[in-house]
Amino acid sequence: MGDPGDVLIQAAGLRKSFGTFEAVRGIDVEVRRGEAFGFLGPNGAGKSSTMRMVAAVSPSSAGSLRILGLDPASDGPQVRARIGVCPQEDNLDLELNVRDNLYVYGRFFGIPRAEVRKRADELLAFVQLSDKATAKVDDLSGGMKRRLTIARSLINRPEILLLDEPTTGLDPQARHVVWDRLFRLKQSGVTLVLTTHYMDEAEQLCDRLVVMDKGLIVAEGSPAELIRSYSTREVAELRFGGEDHGAIAGKIGDLAERVEVLPDRLLLYTADGEACVAAVHDRGFTPTTSLVRRSSLEDVFLRLTGRTLVD
Repeated sequence: MGDPGDVLIQAAGLRKSFGTFEAVRGIDVEVRRGEAFGFLGPNGAGKSSTMRMVAAVSPSSAGSLRILGLDPASDGPQVRARIGVCPQEDNLDLELNVRDNLYVYGRFFGIPRAEVRKRADELLAFVQLSDKATAKVDDLSGGMKRRLTIARSLINRPEILLLDEPTTGLDPQARHVVWDRLFRLKQSGVTLVLTTHYMDEAEQLCDRLVVMDKGLIVAEGSPAELIRSYSTREVAELRFGGEDHGAIAGKIGDLAERVEVLPDRLLLYTADGEACVAAVHDRGFTPTTSLVRRSSLEDVFLRLTGRTLVD
């Protein structure tokens, strides 16, 4: 387990209520120094409510919470001075240019002027925005705004960086640039805590994660551990044209550990996808298309939280 001093965030029985609605229904979480820890879940799972409690901007309703050994209820300012927060929406100051967004924010922390200027230039280089230092925020692309928001959250050299949906709305290229910067931060010793509903993001960035659903933690582990526990090594995806997939599933279901019937295809969860497809053919069923792939975190996520859309 390592040194107890390495636990930077510790929650036990943590709850958050809004009137009669309980958004977080008693969760236990430990985040250790230097790791990237993820909260996964559909919309409304309680991820953002949890993050706001960890950021010391929203009081918990019950349970205990310690951030960096401090109680956010009584030591809120000290906690906030030592963490960085990158919110879901870019709330940059449109009146100020790129560098001044960092400079003014740094001055809020009481960092001396010369030091803030130095940090601002270092951070702009780190997020690859040095050539945009005097540009208006409005002139930046979505990916650049995200990177500027991350740079701003680092101005106080935080020990923990909280990221709420860090790449929502970005195109694939911009997402990969953000991932690269976050990976480098982790390498430099910053502890990352992020919420995401992108499974590939969680698989790329997180050492450990919890899956939340309806205010509770329903699974915890590394991406590989979760796939091992809740899925199979491979998945065979079979399509059968206009035929009744449910009826076919009833006749070949014993060939896989688990079969999922979707409107347009069957998913057969199995250790050996090619052997499973061959066995389906041997039963006299010929799919119009078949695909064998490795199980992913998305398979785990959909199994745990369901395929129905959460509004």
